Amino acid sequence: MPQLAAFPKAFMQALCKDGTMTASEWIALASKLEIAGLEWYAGFLEMADERNWSRFRKEVEDTGKVIPMMCCSPDFTNPDPAFRENEVAKQKRWIDMTQALGGSYCRVLSGQRRPEVSREEGVKLASAGIEACLPYAQERGITLILENHYKDDFWEFPEFAQKMEIFCELVDRIDHPFFGVNYDPSNTFLAGEDPLELLRRVSSRVVTMHASDRYLAEGTLEDLWREENGAVGYAKRLRHGEIGKGLNDYDAIFTELRRVGFDGWISIEDGVEGMDQLERSVDFLRRKIAQHWGG
Repeated sequence: MPQLAAFPKAFMQALCKDGTMTASEWIALASKLEIAGLEWYAGFLEMADERNWSRFRKEVEDTGKVIPMMCCSPDFTNPDPAFRENEVAKQKRWIDMTQALGGSYCRVLSGQRRPEVSREEGVKLASAGIEACLPYAQERGITLILENHYKDDFWEFPEFAQKMEIFCELVDRIDHPFFGVNYDPSNTFLAGEDPLELLRRVSSRVVTMHASDRYLAEGTLEDLWREENGAVGYAKRLRHGEIGKGLNDYDAIFTELRRVGFDGWISIEDGVEGMDQLERSVDFLRRKIAQHWGG
C-alpha cells in the first residue's frame, strides 16, 4: 500500500531564501501530520552544511517518520558543456545527501526550456546528464526519479520536458533499474494536456508521486501558457489548492496506479494556506488510499 509524505510547499521561501524558518521547525510542524515521511529539498539553506544531514535525519526519525525522497532540480539542457558537467556534480552530491538522510529516491529533471535548444538536442543533453548520474546512484541504492515538471521555483524558463511527447520520449530513452517516474498530475494541466493520458502512458514506470491539486486564480490555462516564459518562479495565475477540490480526478488516478501495482511514496505538495489545509489534504488522501488499496 502506498505511503504518504509531505513537502513544505508553503515554506520554500522561508527555508531556502530568507531563513525565517529552520528545517527543525518544519519537522516539528510535520510531526503532527498522519503521514509516514517528509520529502526533503536539497535547497534548504541549512543543507549547505553537510554536518546537518545526519542531524536532520535523526530529528525526523525521532518523530517516527523517515525521509524517503529528495527534491532537487538539475538543469541538463544548458548548451555549455562546463555548466552541464557542474550539474552532474551537483546531482551526485544530492544523491549523497539522499543517502545520508536515509532516502531511496532522488529527483532529476531535464532542465530549462531554453529558446535556443531544439527538441532533439534537449532530449540528447537531458538523457546524457541523467545517464551520467545513474551508475553513481545505483552504487548507493538510490533511484533517480524524473518528474513531469512545470517549473522549479527558482528557474527562469519552464521545464524542457514539460510536454507529454517530449517527457515520454525522454523516459523511453532511459532504460535502467534505478530510474523511474515521479508522476505529478497537476503539472500536466499546465502543459495543456490530460493527466490521465500521461499516466496511462507511463504508469508502468511510476515509482513515486507528487499529490497536489491546482486551480487558476484568474484567467485560463491559455493565458498562463502565454505568460510563463521569461519570468522567474511560478506564474501569478497559478495556485496550489487543497487536494480533492481542484482539477484532478484522484479516483481515476489511483485506479490506474492500483492496476499496475504501484505501492510507492505519495508526497503531498500543498498547504500553502496553512497547516489546517495540509491536514485536510492528508485526510483526503488517506481515505482515497484506503478506498483503492484496502486497509
